[in-house]
Amino acid sequence: MNEQRQRTPHHVIGFDPGLSGALAFYCASAPHVVAARDLPVAGREINGAQLADHPEQLRPAFAIVELVGAMPRQGVSSAFRFGRAFGTILGVLAALRVPVHLVAPTRWKRHFRLSADKEQARALALRLWPECTDTFALKKHHGRAEAALLAKFAAETIAA
Repeated sequence: MNEQRQRTPHHVIGFDPGLSGALAFYCASAPHVVAARDLPVAGREINGAQLADHPEQLRPAFAIVELVGAMPRQGVSSAFRFGRAFGTILGVLAALRVPVHLVAPTRWKRHFRLSADKEQARALALRLWPECTDTFALKKHHGRAEAALLAKFAAETIAA
């Protein structure tokens, strides 16, 4: 892995971390489409090897990861699993030499005028990307919507 492959300008990958999280690719030169999918999970943890395939193939200019922590009244073991998932994402991106930006949920959600309600994020994703309705069709796809919106946020604010 001595030679570093050329990054694709304007390509951003967004991550909604956690075992029920997702990743999304967004390209500012084609803002009408987005590719989002659930994070690959094996057992009760992120499959890092499978996760590495996605950014390596598309070579994003950078990644944006939602900076979140344990929630109040969250159990110790679930908080630990969440932390491992977050760390796996950061580790994979570091190994692939993808620059990472961390952003608090309040910052990117304020950009889109969203509350903490995940259904609002999914509804906005359906409006922004009507040709990708299958990607955001179910309520459980809120992680995909948030990952897509994170990537769009990054393309509009960080890459600008």
